[in-house]
Amino acid sequence: MDRKRKWVLSSGALLVIFLGRMTTALEVPLDPKVLEGLPQPPTITHQSPKDFIIDPRENILIYCEAKGKPHPSFSWTRNGTHFDVEKDSKVLMKPSSGTLVIDISGEKAEAYEGIYQCTARNEHGTAVSNNIFIRQSRSPLWSKERKEAIMVQVGVSLVLQCRPPAGLPPPIIFWMDNNFQRLPQNTRVSQALNGDLYFSNVLLDDTRNDYICYARFPHTQTIQQKQPITVKVLDNSPSEERRPSFMAPLGRSSTQMALRGGVLELECIAEGLPTPEVSWYKESGDLPSSRMSFHNFQKTLKIADVMEADAGDYRCTAKNSLGSAHHTIKVNVKAAPFWISAPRNLILAPKETGILTCRVSGDPKPQIAWSVNGVPIEDSPKDTSRKVEDDTVILSDVQTGSSAVYQCNASNEFGYLLANAFVNVLAEAPRVLTPPNNVYQVITNNPAFLDCASFGSPIPTITWFKESQTSILNRDPYVIHNNGTLEINVAQSLNSGKYTCIASNNLGTRENHVYLEVKEPTRILAQPEYMVVQRNRKAVFECKVKHDPTLIPTMNWLKDNGELPDDERFLVDTDSLTINEVTEEDEGTYTCVMNTTLDQDSASAMLTVVEATPTPAIVYEEPDPPTDLELTDQRERSVQLTWIPGDEHNSPTQKFLVQYEDLLHQAGVWHNLTEEEGTKTTAHLDLSPYAYYSFRVLAVNHVGYSQPSQPSRQYRTNPAAPDVNPTDVHGVGTEHNNLVISWKELTGLQSNGPGLQYKVNWRQKDVEEDWLSETVANASKYVVSGTPTFVPYEVKVQAVNDYGNGPAPEAVVGYSGEDVPMSAPESVQVLVQNGTLAEVHWEPVLTSMVRGRLQGYKVSYWRERSLHQAEAQQEEQQVLLFSGNRTDGRLPGLKPYSLYTLNIRVVNGKGEGPPSPNHNFETPEGVPGPPSFLRIKNTDMDSLTLEWGPPQDNNGRLTGYTLKYQPVNSSNELGPVEEMMFPANETTVILADLKYSTRYKFYFNAKTIKGSGPTITEEAVTIMDEEAMKSDQVDLATQGWFIGLMCAIALLILVLLIICFIKRNKGGKYPVKEKEDAHQDPEIQPMKDDDGTFGEYSDTEDHKPLKGSRTPSNGTVKRDDSDDSLVDYGEGGDGQFNEDGSFIGQYSGKKEKDTHEGNESSEAPSPVNAMNSFV
Repeated sequence: MDRKRKWVLSSGALLVIFLGRMTTALEVPLDPKVLEGLPQPPTITHQSPKDFIIDPRENILIYCEAKGKPHPSFSWTRNGTHFDVEKDSKVLMKPSSGTLVIDISGEKAEAYEGIYQCTARNEHGTAVSNNIFIRQSRSPLWSKERKEAIMVQVGVSLVLQCRPPAGLPPPIIFWMDNNFQRLPQNTRVSQALNGDLYFSNVLLDDTRNDYICYARFPHTQTIQQKQPITVKVLDNSPSEERRPSFMAPLGRSSTQMALRGGVLELECIAEGLPTPEVSWYKESGDLPSSRMSFHNFQKTLKIADVMEADAGDYRCTAKNSLGSAHHTIKVNVKAAPFWISAPRNLILAPKETGILTCRVSGDPKPQIAWSVNGVPIEDSPKDTSRKVEDDTVILSDVQTGSSAVYQCNASNEFGYLLANAFVNVLAEAPRVLTPPNNVYQVITNNPAFLDCASFGSPIPTITWFKESQTSILNRDPYVIHNNGTLEINVAQSLNSGKYTCIASNNLGTRENHVYLEVKEPTRILAQPEYMVVQRNRKAVFECKVKHDPTLIPTMNWLKDNGELPDDERFLVDTDSLTINEVTEEDEGTYTCVMNTTLDQDSASAMLTVVEATPTPAIVYEEPDPPTDLELTDQRERSVQLTWIPGDEHNSPTQKFLVQYEDLLHQAGVWHNLTEEEGTKTTAHLDLSPYAYYSFRVLAVNHVGYSQPSQPSRQYRTNPAAPDVNPTDVHGVGTEHNNLVISWKELTGLQSNGPGLQYKVNWRQKDVEEDWLSETVANASKYVVSGTPTFVPYEVKVQAVNDYGNGPAPEAVVGYSGEDVPMSAPESVQVLVQNGTLAEVHWEPVLTSMVRGRLQGYKVSYWRERSLHQAEAQQEEQQVLLFSGNRTDGRLPGLKPYSLYTLNIRVVNGKGEGPPSPNHNFETPEGVPGPPSFLRIKNTDMDSLTLEWGPPQDNNGRLTGYTLKYQPVNSSNELGPVEEMMFPANETTVILADLKYSTRYKFYFNAKTIKGSGPTITEEAVTIMDEEAMKSDQVDLATQGWFIGLMCAIALLILVLLIICFIKRNKGGKYPVKEKEDAHQDPEIQPMKDDDGTFGEYSDTEDHKPLKGSRTPSNGTVKRDDSDDSLVDYGEGGDGQFNEDGSFIGQYSGKKEKDTHEGNESSEAPSPVNAMNSFV
């Protein structure tokens, strides 16, 4: 670039953006080609760990790698003295490296133990490594010892000591038996952190001779075994149950130290019987739940990544059914040195100033020591440009050739930190590291980043220009990062073009050109749709895409997110996928993916394969959402919205619903704006000022609403004065001397602009005075104080904002606050209408004395006493409220023949006024209430006694009682009524000449001069005559219903007998045949004497009737009559026969002995007995 070239803006002035130093810049990788010619002090890039434990069976490898320009040389010290590598044939240093390889074959590794430090130097400085402590791993043998059997009583505690040999690193301890099986552990038996095995109490099952402790040394992968321990548990003197006590640690408290960043392990092991449970808590705070864990059955608390806040007192509690024990562990947290801010490399230009900072912390506080090129700074040559202040080295006015490497060493008793930081003094003109003429491509509405990586000393200043020398400022939509990168937040097509970045310092200027191309996004306009296809038919998925014409699109189709099957039936076209002769295996989700070099879009649809059907059903679904929303004809208060309808799915679109979102006032909330007919694809939208609109469209058919479309781009309207004023304006007082003016606030959309406020105006109505006003914000009411009581006011509220006032508001009439009325109604009169109703009249209270909005008049009245009574028995007060400006009212529900008292109060919105003087009035007589009771006593065959009590409410002077009664027959028909009168002083009467065994109904009431009161009723039945009872019993047997019931029961029993007999004698020949052969009479087989069973009948005989005893109705038995049959035991029914014609029957009774016993009684053969004989 021509240095004499001048960059001229339209105003003639050059605007340059200075980014300052890259102290907080983004890291930009430096071009290796640039760095080839730049000098650089050494930097350690790789080294072995500080504590390096080696395996004595392998060669020792100590790493030390460094970089620098020129490449550094390396040397070593061991135990603080120079280590001459060349003199030891077993030691080799790798070429171009400081890494040592020590061959220990034939040598003892102990000979090379020690502290090593590597030094890397070139002509610009010296860097040193950490002190590397080399130690050989050790796995010593267990010392020989003779173990005798341990005898212990049941229930006591026991500790089996392991005491493994000290190794490097320490071994891992575990207990096993002779079969190399781990010994089971639980809350009673567990291994401590030191490897000992603890028994809280021993059981007989703990007796064994193979308790073996093993130690595994991880570096050498060797395992050492202790001599087996024998434990014999005796039960001749078992231990008693006891409270817990601690086996480890001992005492009530102990201390423990932990290092920051390390692991803290606290242990409490308790003994006791029953076995105690252990719990933990921190006395000075909560346990760190995210870094804490319990181990060894709650006996060990482990805290990882220890912090200073973990210091404090930790309390472990051991508890069983007999009590508890406590132990407190005081934890102190110390810290080896750790970095707060490590020194960083500095690249300075001559005459510049730089600062190296070494910020560390630790407990105790670390000591900081500075070195230069590996030499303590106090022992290095004096440098006036260098000043050391504890953890800071200040370099001022540096000169060429003063490059060096500084070391910061921070140490305390728990460790050290060592850091190298070089100071490289360079004088370099700017270099732009970003390749020239880079082309950046982004999609519209995405961020764009244009790089301008540079290098120079001093650090170059970056300035950006676009096209015709227009300076780009660090403001919306541009952001210039500290590393020189230019960011465009939301790239638009107008941002496309040529950009120039200029890097400059006092040694020169460099420029670089890059190009930005903003592309249109790739969008799928016609998506594939869900398809149901018959087997062996064709399926076609469409996928029409819109993309930037300068980008090359690539269409891919996927099946279930994998590649399409390798099948010639699948045909991929530019905007479709065709599947011929579909099968069930083709079912799945098909996705079209349109890729460009910058973006992609995809859409999916499912394919379902069904059996072929003659006429597939038409599927009606909701429409697809509209697409491609665009805003045109943009004006201050309106815009035109257009869209492309989606698929209607066999149901025509009926209408489109347009919704909006106001991102300024109600982000995320969508409101209905307008509706358009289903044939339209445009809508003219009226808008409000001061809103950030986004629009979306929903389609509606007879199935329902579609999903919403994608929102349109944002459209912002400019602010304006309010168009409307607040609504629901009211003026209502809450106190007697105020007026509360309230209104419904405007929404954010109605505000039309920022700074929305409300101008509140008021004045007393019908009074010549000016309007008073007050302006408030973020409020929906205003309180006016000091007003007269209940007077009308005119109020109005107007909306105002930073852009003007709303329209002139209309006045609304309201009233100031009310107060309780001051006076009572006068001229109270009562006109009694009858015993239960009275009218009350009064003079209304003056409006000025009401002092509020008249609600009505409250009449309170109560009954003092009945006029029968001399003493007052005041009843509960009754209240009636007569709304409005009434002067009279009716009092219903009064009791006759009573003395009443009333008063009247006026009521407004605030409360009640004072009562009028009490006014008394009397009610006339009325009909009495019902008698208090009616009892029936001394009931006889033809008489009874009635007793009654007087009414509780006489309602006047009683004149007597009326009694009516009448008989009631069995069908509830009423007989003739008899009536009797009784004087008021009678309370009983005897009624004679009544019919025996008859129910009577009685009606009874009381009377006054006003008439009869309510009637009470009772019923009673006279006693039944004994002869009549006998007649009734004889008559029962002649009742038709009784005869029918008995017949039904007999028939049912007969059916049961037949069923049982058939089941028992099913077949051709019955067992009775054998008995018949043993007797002369072929027809009659008498009952057997021994078991009382019946003879049986064979179907080989003729149809002859069975012979047996017959029981007449008088209970005697006739021995000479053998014509008995089962018919005699029924209700005159016919005999029953089975299929083969044999008669089914059975009898029970006594055997005939001689002719003189013919008249002796015999038990009647009941059907029930016959049933029992079959069992």
